[in-house]
Amino acid sequence: MAGHSKWAQIKHQKAKNDAKRGQIFTKLIREITIAARLGGGDPDLNPRLRLAIEKAKEHNMPKDNIEKAIKKGTGELEGVNYVEVTFEGYGPGGVALLIEAVTDNKNRTTGEIRHIFSKYGGNLGNPGSVAWQFEQKGIIQVDKDKIDEDTLMEIALEAGAQDMTTEEDYYEIVTTPHDFMQVKSAIEEKDIPIKFADVLMIPKNTVKVSEKDAEKLLKLIDALEANDDVQKVHGNYDIPDEIIEKLAS
Repeated sequence: MAGHSKWAQIKHQKAKNDAKRGQIFTKLIREITIAARLGGGDPDLNPRLRLAIEKAKEHNMPKDNIEKAIKKGTGELEGVNYVEVTFEGYGPGGVALLIEAVTDNKNRTTGEIRHIFSKYGGNLGNPGSVAWQFEQKGIIQVDKDKIDEDTLMEIALEAGAQDMTTEEDYYEIVTTPHDFMQVKSAIEEKDIPIKFADVLMIPKNTVKVSEKDAEKLLKLIDALEANDDVQKVHGNYDIPDEIIEKLAS
């Protein structure tokens, strides 16, 4: 699990640095809109919306854009009717992939995702083919030099965290999706900087990936993430650190 979230962090930073600003805004607006539609327009009462707004602010999205997206979700403004869709499949090396998308045309998106899988050596599967290999968890990472382990663990566990592990240069806190925002807020209230925080689909078991398959797999994942409709790509891959560093350089 730690290896997966470590790679997720590297991918997160890469996305922040490389992705086009417009594409990021498109994905964030869709998430805000659908979060508001499903849970209401008050972020204090809607944890998913609150997290989406925080991400939008991290990317310097104008306040007007955020407010319009919320109003479209709640029906106060006319907007596109987005739906959530999950795709499941396998990539190079037998890696299971779970893709979360938000679209206004499921048939179009399905065709695009199938084409990407085919082009990059993967196979789009049937619903339920890989979802059983994942469980939804909140992941929060804090750099080691920001706080000592015992203090952070006490704060996290008191707020409802399930577990905390120590990685090379950061602590990783695991929560249920329900308790994620509560634990995150408890850490922030102590003025502790958070390195990474998100709700992810974490694999129950991982597949070791060779360097050859890793290169193909990451091209597939990059192509999926470049699709405007795709919000998140989750995988059960375990890529050794030396291969990650080599491919990321």
